[in-house]
Parts: sequence; structure tokens; C-alpha cells
Amino acid sequence: MSAITLQNIKHLTRELIDEIITFRRWLHQHPELSFEEQNTAKYIASVLGQNSINFREGIAGTGIIASIKGEAGEGRTLALRADIDALPIQENSGLAFSSKNDGVMHACGHDAHTASLLGTGIMLNKLKKSWGGTILLIFQPGEEKHPGGASILLQEGALENPRPDYIIGQHVLPEMESGKLGFRKGICMASADEIYITIKGKGGHAAIPHTLNDTVLASAQLIVSLQQVVSRIVPATIPIVLSFGKIEAKGATNIIPEKVEIAGTLRAMDEKWRAIIKEKIKDITITTALTYGCSAEIDIKDGYPMVLNNDELTEKVRELAAQYVGRDNVEEMELRMTAEDFGFYTHRFPATFYRFGVKQPNVNTGSLHSPQFNLNEDSLETSAGAMTWIAINLLSD
Repeated sequence: MSAITLQNIKHLTRELIDEIITFRRWLHQHPELSFEEQNTAKYIASVLGQNSINFREGIAGTGIIASIKGEAGEGRTLALRADIDALPIQENSGLAFSSKNDGVMHACGHDAHTASLLGTGIMLNKLKKSWGGTILLIFQPGEEKHPGGASILLQEGALENPRPDYIIGQHVLPEMESGKLGFRKGICMASADEIYITIKGKGGHAAIPHTLNDTVLASAQLIVSLQQVVSRIVPATIPIVLSFGKIEAKGATNIIPEKVEIAGTLRAMDEKWRAIIKEKIKDITITTALTYGCSAEIDIKDGYPMVLNNDELTEKVRELAAQYVGRDNVEEMELRMTAEDFGFYTHRFPATFYRFGVKQPNVNTGSLHSPQFNLNEDSLETSAGAMTWIAINLLSD
């Protein structure tokens, strides 16, 4: 174990918390969409530079990877990751530091993730004489947009020299009380694939459908048929979700359009059934279109893989977290059908992805991806401090 005590970390975190909150509020006021995070990157770089932390820019476009070398000897390499992008949402939180960028909001807590990691990096740098090894701070762009900044970062070889022995990420959870942390071994989040379908046929006057190919009816039947794939083909014990959130038919009350566009998502926690369902979607789409005299084009974009937490690493991190926040403040997380491009890392390195609670006391925190989302900033003291404690002790183990 490290010579640095838990109380050392907690004291240092308390000294730094106002600065971490300042980071978070600046980031919250200046959100930028996926792969457009130029000003966000400049801000991160300025904070790192002011604290004499070395870093590389231009990772996956707008990302940054900082590196801190411990001075207590050689050792493992640990990567800590935060995502930096925001969402195309008009903020309605009522905060004094609400978004200044119209139609863009940090509604998924990435401002908190980034601020917390900056705080952790500053503390690790201050304490570097007391630990050995290397810590990488990954400020990753584009988590919210296909193909995901993580996949691009890995394709670029940004984590090959040095190559991490472990990688850790954390994410806000508005349903969990501030001060609590949540963990789960193995699969914890679903894969996510994007489905785009176009149904084409002969359009025309809606009063004489017998002379046309009813693309709207074909599309409606297709959506109903595809919903039966999950309920009637997949075993009930396998978590899979197939949902369609967009259907666009540019017709009118009396016009059947020549094409209808449909878009949806497939979420899965089993690679075998993920592949089977994608083939079934293609087959049913083609045959349903033909039934109505139409044709179909289908494009299934392979998205984020499942988040697969390494059992041994997760147990170690959970134990260190319990030391920091107390066992009563460590919870077992349920499976989530949401997705995260952190999954790419988990299939390349031993990794764990955990949650930190941000629920507001006596105030509506709002849900993730909502215009009202507003996290409890007290949680940043827990997230930054706990990750610092976890990082130092993992390298010292």
C-alpha cells in the first residue's frame, strides 16, 4: 500500500474542491458538441499547463492525453478517462452558470467528469514523489456520437506508448445519493447499434392506393414485425432492446410518398444474439418490403460494444472505494441497457467503469439527457478524491 494516507487525500481534496467546482462551472457554461470541443480542449490544456502536467493534444481530433510520472520508482501504467463533449439540448435548468451556447448543454455530466479528472490529476501531480508508475489522464472527445471518440483514439494508437495495464472511468448517476459509488463486475452496459432503413415504392394519390406501393403501410407493418423479433426469437433471459425513434414520410393527407425513412437502435448484452438479431432485421425488412411491392435499403452501423468490467480489477477498485467512502456508501449497480463508448477500452485492457451519485437533496436533479439536469456539486469532492485514492493504491499494490 502507498505511504499516502486516506486522510492526506481527503484533506487535499477539500483544499481543491472550490477550484474543481470552478472548472465544472466554466465547462458547463461553454459546452461543445461531439468532435467540436476546441474551446473545451483549450481550457483543459490551460489547467494542465498551469499545474505543470505534460500532455499531448489533437487526440481523436480534439482530445488530450496527459501523463504524470511517479517519482517513487518504476511501476504499472494506469489510465483514467473522462469524456468532454456535450449534447444538442437547450438548457432549462435555471442555473446561474447555464449554457452560453444556444442549443448545447452538458446534460450527461461530462462537465463533472472532466472537472473531477482535472482535480484528480492536480492531486496526483502534487503527490508524485510518493508513488511510482505512470498515470495517463484521458480527456476524450465524442462519446455521444458514432463511432465514438474512444474507437478513434484506439485506432490512432494513442494508448500504445505507454500501454495501460488498467483503465478506469466513472460516470454521474442522478438516482444515487451524492457521496455514494456504484460498481458491477462483468457486463454492466449494453452494446448499441444504429439501424437506418429506407422503404421505397411507387408513390401517388392516397385515394387510389391500388395503383401504388403503400410505403407508409409497409413501414408501419415493418416496425410492428421487428418488435416481435425480440419477444418471439430471443430467449426471455437475454437482455435485448430494439426501438425505433424516427419515421419520416414526406407525404400529405392525400399523398403516399415514394420513400419512408426509419431509424432505430439495437441494444444487447450477448454478442451471439446481437449478431443473430441484426441478420433477422435485414431478412424481415427485405421480405416485408417485398410483400407490399416495395424495395428496402438497410444500413446497420456497428456501434459501441458492451461495457465489460474486469472482475479482479473491479473488486480491487470496489474495495479501495469502500475504504474511501465507507462500505455503506458502496452499492451494487444493476444492468443498464444504455451504452458507453468506454466499452471499446474494456475489450482492449483490463478496465472498470463505475458510477458516482449526484442526486440533489430536496431538489429535482433531473434525468440524464434532459434540459433540467442539475447535479449536486458536493459529489465532485467524492469523485475526485476517491479516484485519486484508487489510482495511487492500484499502482502501489
